[in-house]
This record gives sequence, structure tokens and C-alpha cells, in this order.
Amino acid sequence: MGDLKPLSNDEALKLCNQTPEETKDFLFQQTMYRIKDPRKSLPFYSNVLGMKLLTKLDFPSMKFSLYFMGYEEVKDIQGDLSETSRIQWCMGRKATIELTHNWGSENDETTYHSGNQEPKGFGHIGLMVPNVDKACERFEKLGVNFVKKPNDGKMKGIAFITDPDGYWIEIFNDKQVADVVKEFS
Repeated sequence: MGDLKPLSNDEALKLCNQTPEETKDFLFQQTMYRIKDPRKSLPFYSNVLGMKLLTKLDFPSMKFSLYFMGYEEVKDIQGDLSETSRIQWCMGRKATIELTHNWGSENDETTYHSGNQEPKGFGHIGLMVPNVDKACERFEKLGVNFVKKPNDGKMKGIAFITDPDGYWIEIFNDKQVADVVKEFS
């Protein structure tokens, strides 16, 4: 299974120190989740997590739709939902989530693999919140499923919830995460 120790800080920096000039304007724009039912997922991402629908794209010939969600001010969103200018604006945002709905999957018995069961793969997305306890109290009132509550386990102050399709979402506060890392490093 290889070395059971981490890379040194020097080695990690050395492995990452050659950022090509040609990539200086690249940005991480999206993570994609396949969803079974937009009637469940859209309210979760908007009403529970507070994201806005940035654009919606339908592909009738291929029978799927894309819903791009993110944290933007409503006043900054321009144009109609599927208008070219709005699509271009959306694709220039940092860190959106693309919810892909394959039409008819809401009627299918199977579920999508979240990556957290064997064989493990993709793990989760993370949301920074001002106050983890308050956010989690709200999630509890809304009936959100918890994988880990903030005071469970060794790493206190970090929670994991799931969306309607079972994908994990880490809930953290930037200062608390720094403190947890310091404690366990």
C-alpha cells in the first residue's frame, strides 16, 4: 500500500511549483452531480443551502437538463434563465454545482453512487458557513439527513449532511477548520 506517511511540505510545494503561465486565467468552475429528481434537489440546494439557480439548460435530443446553482447576488444575475448572455455569465462564476437530471431517472428504482460506499471514490463538496452550530440547528429543523453532527466524533465543529440523492456535503467554518487541523496535525 506504499508509504503510510504524508508528503513533507517541501516535497508537496516542489511538486506544485511549476504552474504554467498559460493557465493563469483558468478557474475551477463546477462540480457535477447526477440527480434523480429536480423537484427534490432544487428546493434542497436553494431553500436549505441558500444557493441560487444561475442558469438552466435543456437538451431535448439527449433527454437531460442541467441546473447550475451557486452563491451569487440576485442583482448580479442578468438575462433570462437560458439566454446566451446568462449562460456565458454563469460559466464565468467560481465554484458552481451542476445538477444533471437525466429525464425519467426520478421514476427509476436505482440510485446514483455517491462515492462514499465501497468502492469509494468521490467524497463530498464543502460549504463554509459563518456558524456551524446555527446552520446545523436550521438543517435539523428542516429534516436534513446528517452523516455527522458538529459534536460527533474526534473532529468537533465539522458536520456532514446529505442531499436528496445521498451526496455528502461538509459544513464547516474557516476558523474552526484551522483549529481542528492544528489539533490533529
